[in-house]
Parts: sequence; C-alpha cells; structure tokens
Amino acid sequence: MIGQLNVRQLAEEREESLSPYAIKSKRSRGRLRYEEPCSVRTAFQRDRDRIIHSKAFRRLKHKTQVFIAPRGDHYVTRLTHTLEVSQVARTIARSLNLNEDLTETIALGHDLGHTPFGHIGEEALNELYHCEFKHNEQSLRIVDLLEKDGQGLNLTWEVRDGILNHSKTRVNLLEDWGKVNTLEGEVCKIADAVAYINHDIDDAVRGGVITEGDLPISAITVLGHSHSKRINAMVCDIIEHSWAARGPDAATSPAIGMSLQILEATNTLREFLFDRVYNLHSAQNEAEKARGIVRLLYGYFNQHIDRLPPEYTLFGDEVEQRVVDYIAGMTDQYATRLAEELSLSV
Repeated sequence: MIGQLNVRQLAEEREESLSPYAIKSKRSRGRLRYEEPCSVRTAFQRDRDRIIHSKAFRRLKHKTQVFIAPRGDHYVTRLTHTLEVSQVARTIARSLNLNEDLTETIALGHDLGHTPFGHIGEEALNELYHCEFKHNEQSLRIVDLLEKDGQGLNLTWEVRDGILNHSKTRVNLLEDWGKVNTLEGEVCKIADAVAYINHDIDDAVRGGVITEGDLPISAITVLGHSHSKRINAMVCDIIEHSWAARGPDAATSPAIGMSLQILEATNTLREFLFDRVYNLHSAQNEAEKARGIVRLLYGYFNQHIDRLPPEYTLFGDEVEQRVVDYIAGMTDQYATRLAEELSLSV
C-alpha cells in the first residue's frame, strides 16, 4: 500500500546521494500556495507532470522555432526544441550528479510563453505592447496564473526561477549571462543554446539557406563535421569543464560552463547563424506576413475587447495585457486562421 510505503520519501532519500551542490526536492523553497506533498512523486516530479499536462505545453507542437510555415515535416517546432533541450540538459545533469528531475522540469517549461511565429512574433508583440514583452516572463506568467483558468500550476520556487532566468541576450554565450539561482537552471540555460545552435543549422541546410560547406571552418574543425559530433563535443566539454559541480572542491567554485576553445567555436557558430540565417530569414516575406498577423490581432482585440474569450477576463484589469496573453498563447495555425477570418469580416 502506498499509504504504508511512501514512495516519495524513498525518492527523496535517494537524492541525498546527489552532489552537495544539487537541489534536493525536500529542501525546496516551496510553492506560492502550500500543498500537501504527493505520496508518490517528489515536488519536482510533480511539477514536471503538471507542465506536460498543461495546455500551453500541448500548443508548442504548432509553434514555430525559426522557419515560419516550412514545407516539410522535419523542421524543428517549439515542442521538439523543448524535448531536445530536456535531453541535453538531463545528460549533463546526470553526469554531474545534479538533480535530474529539477533539470528536466525547467527544460520542459522554459518556452511555454513563446509566441506564434517564433522570435518574429515575440519582436512584434514587444514593439506593440507598452510594457514590453519577453517570452521568459510570459512563461512564468503562464505557470503562475494563466493555466487552469487563473489558478496557475503552483510550481516550486526552483522551477519558476529556472524558467524566468533561462533567457539569454544576443551577446556571446556565458557573457552577460544573467543569474540563475541553481546549477540545474544553469544546465538548462546552456543546454538551450546547444540544442538550438545545432538544430537551427540542420533546418537552415534543409531550407536551402546555407550548405554544410558554408559553416565556419574554424568552428567545425574544433566541434566536428556532423550534427551528432558537434553536440557530443559541446556536451562532453560542458561536463568536463563543470566537473567541480559533482562535489566539494576547495580550489574551485562550482559553475556550469565550457572550455575556452569549445566556447569560442560555439560562439562562432552562433554568430554565423545570426548573420546568415536569423537576420536573413527575418527579411523574408513569410516573416513580414507573420508580423502583419500579430499587428492585426493586437489592433483588433484592443478595439474589440468583448471578442476575447471569456476566460481572459480573469487575468487582470488591463486590456492590453489580456490581449497579449491571448495572442502569445496562439499557435501559428490558429493565429493565421483567425487573422484571415477577421480580415474578411471587416
């Protein structure tokens, strides 16, 4: 009987063998609202399940990563990106003896707040909304408030911190990196970059934007000439460079990072993507069409607040915030279809 044998407590006991720098679930800072612990799952395992069963997670399958409305079934979506980040992050966390459950949960929730049409949609909303729009802040708003008809998911502090602080600026990796308050959160942050750098190269080649031969020779000489070799080089280097996180080391403060050689090669690939893929793609017709859709929806619903779904009246008094919540939650397909319907009706 589960009542006689508390499975959660056994799992918490196993966590005591983790690195002293790992976050133990029974020492979590807790939730926004107190709940009785689950008899089977640790706090972080419970959070993971709540994210996977959320509507926002389900919608990621129809949200764009980089390429908008691609012709083909093998392009990365926001959902497949999330799963790749989770896989990379779990591998690193397991190797460093950190809390794999916490790491996985942050990874699964980190992009819940992304708009339709990827970063194009995020840029458009940020230009329109007077309070600015950032997808990481929207991700936190989703898990704190928007899910479950205004109740939110009531996640633990550590998961919420990792979700909020995963985002990076345009600057080089590890530079102006921002602060995550757990090593597990740092693992997710770097795993996010490892995932998108490598799958965006694949998508760009698939889309005919670049060829493998265009990749900077200085980077691929260090990292490898294939997708799998590059990911393996980055992940193994992160594990080796961050080895102090496994246990106390008087000479080293634990941190998640890369060696200088791998970091420079990774940053070279990242800059190449900005110059040859992201910026180029942003100028294409599909991207401008996506911006137009977001602008149309934003303008229409700010003028016709009564046309918002009823549940969005629960999320604050500010009209613009309600509109942003509605648009940011849309999939590419839904936003496109709705914009077409509204265009025909006016």
